[in-house]
Amino acid sequence: MFDTNVTRITDFFIIGFPGLSLDLYKPVSALLFVLYLAIVAGNVFILVFVKCEQALHKPTYLIFCHLALTDLAFGTVTLPKIISKYWFDDSIISFYSCFAQMYFVHALGAVHSFILMVMALDRFIAVCAPLRYTTLLTNSKVSVLCGISWLMPVSWMVGLVFDALTLPFCNSNIITHCYCDHIAITTLGCENVREVQLIAFGLAMFSLMVPLGFIVFTYFVIIVAVARISSPESRVRTMSTCTPQLIITLLYYMPRCFVYLANNVGFTFSVPVRIVVVMLYSLLPAAVNPIIYCFKTKDIKENLKRKLLMRKIHSST
Repeated sequence: MFDTNVTRITDFFIIGFPGLSLDLYKPVSALLFVLYLAIVAGNVFILVFVKCEQALHKPTYLIFCHLALTDLAFGTVTLPKIISKYWFDDSIISFYSCFAQMYFVHALGAVHSFILMVMALDRFIAVCAPLRYTTLLTNSKVSVLCGISWLMPVSWMVGLVFDALTLPFCNSNIITHCYCDHIAITTLGCENVREVQLIAFGLAMFSLMVPLGFIVFTYFVIIVAVARISSPESRVRTMSTCTPQLIITLLYYMPRCFVYLANNVGFTFSVPVRIVVVMLYSLLPAAVNPIIYCFKTKDIKENLKRKLLMRKIHSST
């Protein structure tokens, strides 16, 4: 429970998808549950498979594991509560639980963004300095870079949460979203809201634009380097090694950039549409990424085929 000189709030009420008919509660909860199962199954599979396959203990797949971990954690932080709302009519979340959810939502989003930057660095070195790749980018160096990618957002998001906790709340306790995020919570404050939101916006832009700027630069250099390769077959083969990373990066950044640009040019979404769009670009990639890892990455695909073939041989003998 949190006391202010304005009001006392003990719980928040999560709206979810505004205007959703009661008849759709069960189907929506079932759909979200299936999505959560897909996120858990796919990302746990990637983590276990890479861990068990010695041939995949390489920087690229270590980065994939960190991305899978952020996807798994984000789905686990956000989906169970909204599923519970539509399945069991449980819309109440405690005051501090809401702030804890907000912390993990934004920290994990920032971590994912910085790990995508590490992934771009991996492809940059692999394409532009292939002979020095194994010395420039080892598993230990990637672990340090990914560790920093976790440490920075996890640290500064603590300050962001405590900053929001100082706000007095006087408007309401209704969260017009499927989970607690910074804007949804701070909008309910009645003093110093603008200052708190500006700090959060600055950190959000840093977490989004710094990695994005680096990623755009590295892939521009990669494309230039690939274009200079004389053999068409070599160009295609080299570029294909970047395909999974490009797809994963586009899935993460394209929808976010589209929404931000749309808002800046005056094109606004209705609240229900905005929430659906945010849920889609926040959670759908987490379910799709493991499929990309498996079917668009040569080493994982070949190891999977080998495992399936061995299992088939053993079952037939």
